[in-house]
Formats: sequence, structure tokens, C-alpha cells
Amino acid sequence: MKRSTGIATLTLNPAIDQSVAIPDFAAGTVNRVAWEQSDPGGKGVNVASFLADLGFRVAVTGLLGRDNAGVFEQLFASKAMTDAFVRVPGNTRVNVKIIDETSPAITDINFPGPAATAEHLAELARTIDTLLAEHDCFVLSGSVPAGVPFAYYPDLIRRLKAAGKRVLLDSSGDPLRHGIAAAPWAIKPNIAELEELVGAPLPDQASVISAARQLIAAGLGCVVVSMGHQGALFVTTDECVHALPPEVEVKSTVGAGDAMVAGFVAGSLRDWNLADCARLATASALGALTQLGPRLPSTAIVESFMAQVTVRPAGALAGSQPESL
Repeated sequence: MKRSTGIATLTLNPAIDQSVAIPDFAAGTVNRVAWEQSDPGGKGVNVASFLADLGFRVAVTGLLGRDNAGVFEQLFASKAMTDAFVRVPGNTRVNVKIIDETSPAITDINFPGPAATAEHLAELARTIDTLLAEHDCFVLSGSVPAGVPFAYYPDLIRRLKAAGKRVLLDSSGDPLRHGIAAAPWAIKPNIAELEELVGAPLPDQASVISAARQLIAAGLGCVVVSMGHQGALFVTTDECVHALPPEVEVKSTVGAGDAMVAGFVAGSLRDWNLADCARLATASALGALTQLGPRLPSTAIVESFMAQVTVRPAGALAGSQPESL
């Protein structure tokens, strides 16, 4: 696919994702590992990796532990991504993902990362300033480490918007709640994150669309709500579509949401309509589901998935009955 607009991703709390396969995993017993795989990750790193696979020029920034940065540096070099990470003392955290191939569930064990200091954040601000000239879209992804104030995401979003940049925020909990106050261009919560954000259960499609429209009325441009095997809703001021994926053999859910973000950003920056953006976003997530670790299959396979994704106007706008989630 054609290379296009420069995109920068921000990952304040990257991680090395260690996937460990344990058949019939059970807590409180001896478990034997069938295989393991370690991947440099963190939501923004994953998004950047997927965008590079989709043919975009990408820069990565954030805070990266100096002592185990090598695995990240190898990834950045292999995909020609601009490494603009600020190095901090210590190790980047490790997230252990226990995969039991007899069960669809994944057990996550997430370690804390290094705390950020005021000096680290000041250096990061200077680094982001250097990225403004050649990057039109910024993707801010993931949790924040200790030492990062609640105002970090909203302050950065306002700064980037003032510079004319398009900003997507993909986080959860307090960082997402505070971040949307600055009205980013787009967010991508899952159902649980959206319920937490609006403070109410969302039992059906109509309630999800209503919650998304409340956020759009507050200034957001687009809300993408991922719903697992039931696809995703893409809601803007004027449109709402439901993308429904075909069934695939799921090898790992690691990075699937990040692949959806990458596909949505890629389609949007190519000026595709919302339905086609939804199709590419969903196909990218499907591609990630069929791989072990945060990676995409070939472009040809992603394009074949696009042809299999069903996209239709969502029930609440099309006049049909709301669909159960």
C-alpha cells in the first residue's frame, strides 16, 4: 500500500509482552510451558508497528527503559520507524500473557514500569515539538506510569490541536476520562471502558450509540467502540456504522485493539469514507487475531479480510430494531 502522511505514536508505558502457552493452565498448581514468545509492545508501539505494515511513515515516542531497550530498537529498525523515545533509567516493564489454547481466555500479569520524573516529561515535550513539522496525526495510547499527572493527556491534546494536528486517544480509566475533556479527534474504547466512562451499563446497541453520541456532542469527532466477536461501532456526528467480522481461528488477542486503531487511522488519513475505514479497521484487527503476538499478516491477507467484513448502518440510525450485544 502507498506510503502517506507521517504519523507519530506516543507510548508512556511501553512493555515487553511475554506470551506463554500453558495447556490446561490452573492457578495454585505446577504448570508447564509449551512455548513462549517475547515481543516489544505497549499500545502505541503496536499501533506504530501495524501502521508501518500498512505502508505509513511512522515515528514512535514516549518513555523507554534504557536497560532493556534493545528489543525495541530492533523492531524500530526492522520497520524503518523513527525512534524518538526518551530513554529513562531502568527496565521497561514486562507483561506476561498466559495463553491456554484449550480456552479463549488470556491471563494477564502486568508489572509496573519505571516512574516518570519532571525532567523526563520535559525532555519528552521537547521531543514531541521536534515531531510536529513532519507528522500530521498523533496517536496517544495506553496507560500512564507513576509520576505522570492527570492533566498530561488533556494538556498534550490541546497543544497538538493548537498545532493543527489530528489526535486519537486510546486509553482507559482516569487517563481516558481526563483526556476526552480536551476533545480529541477520536477515541477507541471497548464496551467495558465506555461503560466506565459514562457510568452506566450499555446492554444493547442503541445504548452504546447513545453513549457515543453524548461524547461526540461534547466535542469528539469519532468514537470507535470495539465489541469483540460482535465487531465494532463507528460513530461520528453524521454517521454510524456497524462492522461485523467473519469468524476466524483466533491464535492470540494481543494487539487486536491496537490493530483496529491502526486500520482506522490509515483509512481516515487516506480520506476513505467511514464504511471503508471501518472495513480496514476490522480487517486489521482480524489479521492480528490470526497471529501470535502483536503483528499483522501480509497486506494481501488483510485485504482479503476486508472483502469479508460486513458493514451496515447501525440499527439506531437505520430505523431497525436495536441489536443485542
